[in-house]
Amino acid sequence: MVDLWGGSATPSGSRSWSDNEIVNAFSVGKGITSIVAAQCVSRGEISYESFVVDVWPEFGNNGKETLTFRDLLGHRTGLPAVRHELAPDAMLHWDVMTTALAAEVPWWTPGTAHGYHVNTFGFLVGEVLRRATGRSVGQLLRERIAEPMGIDIYLGSCSHLAARIAEFEWPTTSTVTVDPSTLSEEHLLQRNTYANPAGLSGSGYVNSSEWRDAEMPSTNTHASARAVAALYTVMAHDGSFGGHSLVAPAVLTEATSEVSHGEDVVLGRVSRFGHGFQLPIPERGFGPNVESFGHYGAGGSVGFCDPVAKVGFGYVMNQMGPRWQNPRNRALIESFYSCL
Repeated sequence: MVDLWGGSATPSGSRSWSDNEIVNAFSVGKGITSIVAAQCVSRGEISYESFVVDVWPEFGNNGKETLTFRDLLGHRTGLPAVRHELAPDAMLHWDVMTTALAAEVPWWTPGTAHGYHVNTFGFLVGEVLRRATGRSVGQLLRERIAEPMGIDIYLGSCSHLAARIAEFEWPTTSTVTVDPSTLSEEHLLQRNTYANPAGLSGSGYVNSSEWRDAEMPSTNTHASARAVAALYTVMAHDGSFGGHSLVAPAVLTEATSEVSHGEDVVLGRVSRFGHGFQLPIPERGFGPNVESFGHYGAGGSVGFCDPVAKVGFGYVMNQMGPRWQNPRNRALIESFYSCL
């Protein structure tokens, strides 16, 4: 119904945004990873009730022994951050991150509360999927979704597409060196969630080939708006549409059922999650229908579907805006629904 593009693909304005522009979509990738997970459940390779230790034995310590795949997807594991200092580029190395998370002592009693796993969600969920299927999230996404559908969604191995990837204009921030040993547990949690390792959220790395070729499902999925909308359009039709059958209807119903709702230990405000998907709350929805689901990304990017209106929606951009209430995506969503 709507296909819009415009603006600049570089901070300098040297290249205009094209109709098939690809850009780092940040946490929009969490929703896409959740679709990959639901597809694996549909195929019988894993279940939401599966104990993590059954496929990832090294994870079974420090009170994490009975956590399920559902707990990981619902941000209930108490592992939004690693305590000990990691090398600045550790997020680019899958084994380094997953080994550290498997050994970590949870920041709260696992399963008793939830907190947004801003950057660790993808490593945790992705390692379970890798062990269950023998394929990484990036491989599963490429082989089972992106290539069959012919859509531009990439997780890793996309630096060769540099001519089509928009440069992200990272906000200028003052650099303050903090000694982690001087921080309280609460402040250490906040600091390490976003900045341990130093480049975890993308600062200093987001436009590099190393960043684009790594797999960080929470943070560095690259996609076009058309691709995100196309994928969520399939989800809006019970997981099958346009000749593509990705997720069984019963599994999709379970995938979008509530796992966590209430005060978020990490964000300090209310959040609500299904099996990886963000679910609507009064403060932040996906259009007028409460049945909608998807995921927002840093700066205002968003991908969601509305199974009532039977539509998918994708918006990506390369200039960081407000993370919580973004006027750009809100205006676009409202305008879009005015067309229906």
